[in-house]
Amino acid sequence: MTHQLLSDSEDVISLMKMEMTELGPMKRALKIEVPADEVNLRFVQAYSELNRQVRIPGFRPGKAPLQLLEQRYAKTIEEDVIRSLVPDYYDRAIRQAGIVPVLVEIPPLERVKVKKDSPFSFTATVEIKPTIELRDYKAPNPISLKQDQRTVTDEQVQKALEVLREQMAQLHPAPAGTTLAEGDFAVVDIEGSLDGSALDGTSKTGHLHKMGSHASVLGIDIEPHLADKKDGDVITIPQAYPATHPDARVAGKTVTFRCTVKSIKRKQLPALDDEFAKDCGPYQTLQEIREKLQAEMERALKKDIEDSYKDTILKRLAETHHFDLPTTLVERELSAMVRQQLQSRQRKTGDGAEASPAPSQADEAKQLQEEYRPEAERRVKVGLILEALATKENITVTNEDLSNEIARLAAEVKLSVEEVTRMIQAGGQDTLNDLRSRILADKALDFVYKHAMIQG
Repeated sequence: MTHQLLSDSEDVISLMKMEMTELGPMKRALKIEVPADEVNLRFVQAYSELNRQVRIPGFRPGKAPLQLLEQRYAKTIEEDVIRSLVPDYYDRAIRQAGIVPVLVEIPPLERVKVKKDSPFSFTATVEIKPTIELRDYKAPNPISLKQDQRTVTDEQVQKALEVLREQMAQLHPAPAGTTLAEGDFAVVDIEGSLDGSALDGTSKTGHLHKMGSHASVLGIDIEPHLADKKDGDVITIPQAYPATHPDARVAGKTVTFRCTVKSIKRKQLPALDDEFAKDCGPYQTLQEIREKLQAEMERALKKDIEDSYKDTILKRLAETHHFDLPTTLVERELSAMVRQQLQSRQRKTGDGAEASPAPSQADEAKQLQEEYRPEAERRVKVGLILEALATKENITVTNEDLSNEIARLAAEVKLSVEEVTRMIQAGGQDTLNDLRSRILADKALDFVYKHAMIQG
């Protein structure tokens, strides 16, 4: 389908011609024709600016004849005129067509030509955002939510109190003759040797090991050897290494680890009384701590319930709105998700996690793309719905909204507001736009949540 549009402005721009052709559900071709009068005006402006800047022997600044400038700089001026005309008229054409672009493809300069006294034409291929018919998000047809009746129980408060008690526990020497059992703590010295000689990098002094944790020490599992041992016991642990081990000193050999139990400690839980409360902070009684824990748990539960309601709202919005998704937005979201996941895996591997044999990063990225595509499409869909909703309800992002979000982010990552602000500024306009978009989506979702009907 092709539409010819003509601007109704009074100036020379009014002579701009545009044809819009549908290339697909989300793609349009804009053929734009700039009138010859405007082309000539841009040539005059370009040569005038050039005359002020260049220095030509035999002529005073700004007095070089036009013919000479055309002989020497024609190609450069043509490129300058194109660079001047294309963005200006493209922006006007977009507004005139009433479309919201997602991606714009403009042909390279070398593929478009401009001449004086002739109209200038170029074609822009535009991927657009869909037109969304909003429905069922407020009265008379608000989203209905089933009431979440969860509450904070006395039992949950007591469990939280026990966790706090565990955190305040202290280690004390176990009675003489105690044998190590699960829950006990062993203070051990470990030293490795090869062929009777100490091996550098294989010793640890005063290491605290909790029985039942199965935490490795120097890459070996000492726990099975410590069970039922007493203070002063010495255990010899042989550890064989494969021939492929990266440390050539031990590859294909057996290292002997000598493990000495220096002492045994047991955790002593404090009594749950007012003295315990005073040790925990600015409290005078155990009841004060209970009330504080209950209030914190109720706040957390309230937020969890609210988040659950909002998840349901997003699901309903996605289910009740049907439209084509711009490919560019989906691919952009998908790429970000895959990149984030790959970086997360790399960080885990770098932190010392055992990495199982994995396919190449390219194969892994392809696999993740297939896995994450449905979620990327869902995110783009609800994002467009919330954006359309914000537009319809005149929801905007204020400077105060930005400041509040930056303060929240700063508190979350434990940095100053100034540091977070500098990080956002360093990311440029795209980072700021992403932040604004996220805030706008959150405000639109809050709007729907406030207008939802909670039943039960």
